[in-house]
Amino acid sequence: MPCIIGYLRPDMNGQNLQSQLDQLKAAGVTKIFQEQPEGVKLDRSQLDKLMADIRKGDTVVITSLDRIAHNTKHLLDIVESLNTAGVTFKVIDNGIDTSTPHGKVIPMLLGAITNFERQIVRKRQAEGIDKAKREGRYKGRKPTAMAKTEEVLSLNIQGLTRQKIADQLGIGVASVYRILKNHATSQKKQNKPLKKSVDKQKRVSKHELHPVQLSLF
Repeated sequence: MPCIIGYLRPDMNGQNLQSQLDQLKAAGVTKIFQEQPEGVKLDRSQLDKLMADIRKGDTVVITSLDRIAHNTKHLLDIVESLNTAGVTFKVIDNGIDTSTPHGKVIPMLLGAITNFERQIVRKRQAEGIDKAKREGRYKGRKPTAMAKTEEVLSLNIQGLTRQKIADQLGIGVASVYRILKNHATSQKKQNKPLKKSVDKQKRVSKHELHPVQLSLF
């Protein structure tokens, strides 16, 4: 049976908690996923659980857009995921309802806005680089995560988890996995020829000793 599911994320001091609860209950919500107050927990584990729990025909309700997404791109990803799952998305404060004809154009609008924001960022970056070059301040791109290979390997030897290594060095956890995988692959390639060389030396040694042994008898 379809459910009406609410998502709630209070402010740092939890001041708007009761207000959100009242609005969600008035909207007919029967199940609520509630995050910790902002600042206490940076991730949104309850949102992940909500996305894993939804079923076709369900409705997800929030009080306002800023309660669920980091930015426009994040909001677009959420709405598209809900649409793909056959779940309706409702926002109380501005009347968004993706089950209505008007609500169905929301993903397209968000996509256009996201693309526009991306273009603006790229334009500003290009303008900033051009200005820095003219003033002799441009130093090129910052070193990539691969430049921190030695640090990653050192922390890995110390027993730190992949996530802790990423957090400490300020790089993505995917980069940590990639560095460790590349290192392991490199080690295998280095060890393989060495083994063949040792085996070859053993065969040569046996061959050289054999005539000497015959001559002794």
